[in-house]
Amino acid sequence: MSREWQRGGFSISTDRGRLDVPVIHGFLSTDSYWAKGRAVETVQRSIENSLNFGLYQGEQQIGFARVVTDYATFAWLADVFVLDAYRGQGLGKWLVEVILSHPELQKFRRWVLATKDAHEIYRQFGFIELKRPERWMERPDPQMQETPDYWQDAAQ
Repeated sequence: MSREWQRGGFSISTDRGRLDVPVIHGFLSTDSYWAKGRAVETVQRSIENSLNFGLYQGEQQIGFARVVTDYATFAWLADVFVLDAYRGQGLGKWLVEVILSHPELQKFRRWVLATKDAHEIYRQFGFIELKRPERWMERPDPQMQETPDYWQDAAQ
């Protein structure tokens, strides 16, 4: 069941049918630092396997975020963005507030996210640095099509 929230002339919806995949793909593959080069097929597959939150002004999509979750213990907040022309209006914060208050996303053991430059924003919502980072590992796929900036940084 999809849900919708309203604020002024803006709305947030979990209705997958409203998502504008070209807008989402365009931002992620071109404008984001974390998903440069992400293929449209990958964006579509990620949408199909996530709880998605579209941010809209009227019918125009202006932002997006998705949650990867088992709906029981764990959630990963990913691909959060607001288009440049709409930043500075508190819409990104509203988007995160809506996500964290969603009734199906409560009482998890852990939420995680990765960010290069928005630590202070996410701290406002209770996110902290990993308490035991030495317990976390990642496995990059050698066939990854994207060129995330953190792999470039690590190689230098």
